[in-house]
Amino acid sequence: MSFLSFKSKDIGIDLGTANILVTIKGKGIILREPSAISIDVKTERVLATGFEAKEMVGRTPKEIKAIKPLKDGVIADFTATKLMLKNLLERLCKRYNAIRPRVLVGVPSGITEVEERAVEESIMRAGAREVYLIEEPMAAAIGAGIEIEEPSGNIVVDIGGGTTEVAVISLGGIVISNSIRVAGDELDEDIINYVKRELNLAIGVTTAEQIKKEIGCAMPLMTQMSMEIKGRDLNDGLPRTEIITSDQIENAMKESIDKIVEAVKVTLEKTPPELASDIMEKGIVLVGGGALIRNLDKLISAETGMPVYIAEDPLDCVVKGTEKTLQDLEKLKTILLNSRKRR
Repeated sequence: MSFLSFKSKDIGIDLGTANILVTIKGKGIILREPSAISIDVKTERVLATGFEAKEMVGRTPKEIKAIKPLKDGVIADFTATKLMLKNLLERLCKRYNAIRPRVLVGVPSGITEVEERAVEESIMRAGAREVYLIEEPMAAAIGAGIEIEEPSGNIVVDIGGGTTEVAVISLGGIVISNSIRVAGDELDEDIINYVKRELNLAIGVTTAEQIKKEIGCAMPLMTQMSMEIKGRDLNDGLPRTEIITSDQIENAMKESIDKIVEAVKVTLEKTPPELASDIMEKGIVLVGGGALIRNLDKLISAETGMPVYIAEDPLDCVVKGTEKTLQDLEKLKTILLNSRKRR
């Protein structure tokens, strides 16, 4: 790998509940892996991160802790997050010859000051020179190619793993925002509970996520889909196979999907009339993994009476937005939540 010039030692991170995406300025996305870590409980030594660690979740002996340390878009386990980020930055800095980089992190718009400090501290302790935070809907809008500095209203709905963020953006700022802790993880939980209640079968998070991706929908599909699932029979404890349909999964996720739609409607109701007319013309932009749920765009459109578009590469919008921001950091510093530097 060629030695990068000093001015390109800028790293953008989408620190998601489900996945971490990393970009280096001028290099594009260089890493995409699950937000998971496994640790030796006695020595606090990192055994694995990313895909390998995610495979261990729910399968480890008591001396090994395998967890997803972020919950609802923020740090739930500070020690594990610090170790995960330290491991991540050390690997990247070594591979790309980046010494004490500047790091820009996408965080939920509903983040508290305490949570902000936890993210900053984790990144600083992991070896960063400077840490900047950007609200995920703002980063997602930039990554989706929206001209955020125009005096015109745009609305972005970012449905991630832990949070759904709805934000109206104009003149380089968030005018109205709404953050709810209902998103992909909650939908997985809905599926687990539905299968347990209706089919008397216990399944894990990985299976639930697979069901959501393969046959999940927000409105009935033209042709119903089905898939075979394996789980543990709750009566005799033995493995059992069942067939589940897209209609059943729509039913399972309905309550949480309704909360996401309601968050969009509430935000629109609070939007100033001038910006609302802009949004009516341009439509609502969906980003994040949840944007890929079949017919969710149609449901939001039907409920709001507005056109709804799924962004190109919805999973990558936040991290692409961090890269674009890093390319013009001085100009865009006003949109950052903070400016913390190690001197």
